Amino acid sequence: MIASLLVAFQLAVTSPAPAPSTSLVVKNATRSTTVALVPGDSGPLLRADRLRPIIPVTVTHLTANRWMLIVNGTAIQVEQGLRFARIGDETYQLAVAPDVRAGVLYIPLQLAAEIIPRVVPNLVWDPVRFELRAFSAVQRFADRAEPVSASTRRAAEPEPARATATQRAATASPARLRGRRLVVVDAGHGGPDAGMHGPVIGGPQIYEKNITLDVARRVGDALIARGVEVLYTRSRDTLIALDDRGRIANEAHADLFVSIHVNAANPGWKNPGGSRGFETYFLAEAKTEDARRVEKMENEVVKFETRSGTRAGDPLSFILNDMAQNEHLRESNELAELIQGRLRRIHPGPSRGVKQAGFRVLVTAFMPAVLVEIGFGTNPDEAAYLTDASRMNELSATVADAVVEYLQRYERRVGSSGARVVGGGELPR
Repeated sequence: MIASLLVAFQLAVTSPAPAPSTSLVVKNATRSTTVALVPGDSGPLLRADRLRPIIPVTVTHLTANRWMLIVNGTAIQVEQGLRFARIGDETYQLAVAPDVRAGVLYIPLQLAAEIIPRVVPNLVWDPVRFELRAFSAVQRFADRAEPVSASTRRAAEPEPARATATQRAATASPARLRGRRLVVVDAGHGGPDAGMHGPVIGGPQIYEKNITLDVARRVGDALIARGVEVLYTRSRDTLIALDDRGRIANEAHADLFVSIHVNAANPGWKNPGGSRGFETYFLAEAKTEDARRVEKMENEVVKFETRSGTRAGDPLSFILNDMAQNEHLRESNELAELIQGRLRRIHPGPSRGVKQAGFRVLVTAFMPAVLVEIGFGTNPDEAAYLTDASRMNELSATVADAVVEYLQRYERRVGSSGARVVGGGELPR
C-alpha cells in the first residue's frame, strides 16, 4: 500500500506540468505563506521550520544525524541520508532522504504533502492547488463527532470578560482522570539563592524565590481542587539542589514535573526594564541566544550548592540521561504547548512562545517536565502583576487546567488507568 502511494506521489510530482511549482503554499482559514522548494538528490526538499506559523511544528536535533519533528503533538523521527520516517510504531519509506544544510533540517516534499496529512488529522493536501491546508482543532472535533471535554470547549469559546480568581475556583470541577496522578510542582531557587531581583526601576521590589514559592503553592492547590495529587520540591524558603529536584519526582513515581520561575532581562539590553512576557521550556539543546541566556541564568544556582549529584565529564552518565530524556521529549513539548496556549488567554504580557534549553533542574526528571517563566520581574508592571494575589490565583488555575488537559489527553491515547505518563509508552505502577 505504501509502495503504491509512493509511486503515485512520485508520478504526480514528476509528471509534466505547464508551470512546475517552485514553492509550496501553506494556509489556514485566515492566512497563508509560501515555502520554497529546493532540489534534493532525487526530488524536492523544503525547510521543515518554514511550515510555521501556519502549522505548529517543532524541529529538534536529537543525536548525530537523527532529528525529530513534532507536528500538533505527533512525533516524526527522520535521519539525514536515510529514506525512512518513523512515526510511532510505523515506518514510512521516503522518495528523497532528508538533508541538513548549514545546520537546518530539510525534509522531502512527500513527507509534508503525503505522509504528515495522513497522521495529523487537521491537515489536508490539495495536489491540484499545490496547497497544504490546516484546519482548526475545533473544526476537526466537529467533523469527527468526537466528544469534546469541558476544558477543550472552554478553549474554543471566547470569554466575554476575564473571570475573577473566586469565580474560577467556584467553577473548577474535579478532573475526570481514570487513575491516580501525581504532579511534582517545583518552586525555583530558595534559601541563599534568591534568584532574580527586580524591577529595574520602580514597582514593588521582588525576589524570585518568594514569587515562585507562592505561585507553586497556588498551582498545587488548584491541582488538588481538580483531583490531582501534588508533591512540592520545597514548601519553605530553603535551597534544594538542582539535581535533587528531579530525583524527588523520580522517587515518588510522579507523572509530571512543573518548575515555576520568574524571568529577568539582560542588563545589557537597550531597555531591560521594558522586557515583558511569559514562556514555557522543555528540555533539549538551546536553539536561540535568548534561550541560552535563560538557561545560564537558571543554572547559576549551582554556585550555592555544596555538592553535585552528577560527575562532571562522565560520558556514560550523559548518554544515559540523553536516552531517558529523548523518551519524554514529545510529551514534554505537548505539555509546554498546552500551558503556553492557556496562559496566552489571561496573561497581560506577550507570549514569547514554547522554547527548549538545557535546564539542569529538568535533566534528572525522567518524566514529561517543563519550566514556566511566568513573567519578567525586572519589568515594573509585571512585578506588580506577579505580586497581585488574585491574578496569581488566575495564573495558577490556568496552569492547572493545562496540566489536567494534558493528563486527560494522555489517558485517551493509552487507554489505561494504571499507566504512568511516559514518552511514547506506558509503565505499570
